[in-house]
Amino acid sequence: MGSMKKEHYWKFRPNADLETASTFSIKRVIDVVKTNLNQNDERALIPLSYGDPSAFSCFRTAQVAEDAVVEALASAKCNAYAPKGGIVQARRSLAGYLSRNLPYKLSADDVYVTLGAYQAIQVLLAALRRPGANILLPKPGYPAYEALSLVNHLEVRHFDLLQEQGWEVDLNGLETLADDKTVAMVIINPGNPCGNVFTRDHLHKIAETARRFGIPVIADEAYAHLTFGSNSFVPMGIFGMITPVFTVGSLSKRWMVPGWRLGWIARNDPNDIFSEHKIVECISRCLDSNASATTFIQAALPQILEKTTDDFFIKTLNILKKDADMCYEALKGIPCFTCLEKPQGSLFLMVKLDFSKLKGINDDMEFCSELAKEESVILLPGYVFKMKNWVRVTFGIDPLLLEDGLARIKTFCLRHTATKVC
Repeated sequence: MGSMKKEHYWKFRPNADLETASTFSIKRVIDVVKTNLNQNDERALIPLSYGDPSAFSCFRTAQVAEDAVVEALASAKCNAYAPKGGIVQARRSLAGYLSRNLPYKLSADDVYVTLGAYQAIQVLLAALRRPGANILLPKPGYPAYEALSLVNHLEVRHFDLLQEQGWEVDLNGLETLADDKTVAMVIINPGNPCGNVFTRDHLHKIAETARRFGIPVIADEAYAHLTFGSNSFVPMGIFGMITPVFTVGSLSKRWMVPGWRLGWIARNDPNDIFSEHKIVECISRCLDSNASATTFIQAALPQILEKTTDDFFIKTLNILKKDADMCYEALKGIPCFTCLEKPQGSLFLMVKLDFSKLKGINDDMEFCSELAKEESVILLPGYVFKMKNWVRVTFGIDPLLLEDGLARIKTFCLRHTATKVC
């Protein structure tokens, strides 16, 4: 057969929105950093970039969770497609689990099971979008919101998190951002990438601000209850009487099973504002065209939520606290890192690079690339969070490996120091 002539006109083109959105992909940026690894370095690669503790044996999930999944799978009752929004027993169990910390009770109808928290975000942004709409996102914040807002043609407006105030929301700055086309504001608590945990008083102020703007809050609580500092976790849903709240959650982090891909959306809306404004109907339509979470994981959910003992959670938090303290103290002793806040929760902290203390390194990407090349340690450059010349450090790994990684980072900084200050 003859080849097609080059001058033939083909009408398809690449999706430019996806190309732009991919710049906010953590996986993509990590892959780019990894291209700099020295293949001759025989030391273990230390991943301080990606929030997945499940790779380490000290963070193995609860035995009751494993048993529940095995039982559900072996029953042969969970091989069919799941109904839209999730199996009713899973939704009912989630409603009970989330209601433990609320001043009112959720029902199964208030909860949607999703294919991980990422799909929950996709569904909410698709349901809320309209022509010319904008959404308020935290800076720094989880990049998936940025990427999915672009794909949904939502204008992004960033509000600052104030590092000098423990990464609280700049409530005064919000006043200049919101208008009659703002559809929601997003908060992430406990914080990714900052490791902050909002106080009850601050969450109350956020709710009052959102009410004044006439917008809902999307509360990303993927790291709910992973707190080990002075601030306890408080769900945003307790303020659902003030302003309607969508809670995004996941089994991934608290149970250390990100690969199980089970998340949820919960409507914290005792005044039924979402139904009145037909957002519930829009969510239902979005779920019509989305895949469901794996059926046997959903079937195991009631046992996982109801039978996991506190011993499992306490053990996890003790390791994370040890790791967080070690990470903070080690980085505090390296002069090229500034603006440290001791993490209160999640798996991360952000630090700023002081290039006056470094030679031959000019930005955050170059810092991470050279560190990978020379020490086989992977950090995440801050530009992916719109925080150029910062880096995110993940401390949710095996403590011995973390200690080794922190020592390598110090060695690297000493090697590249501009003056004899270390």
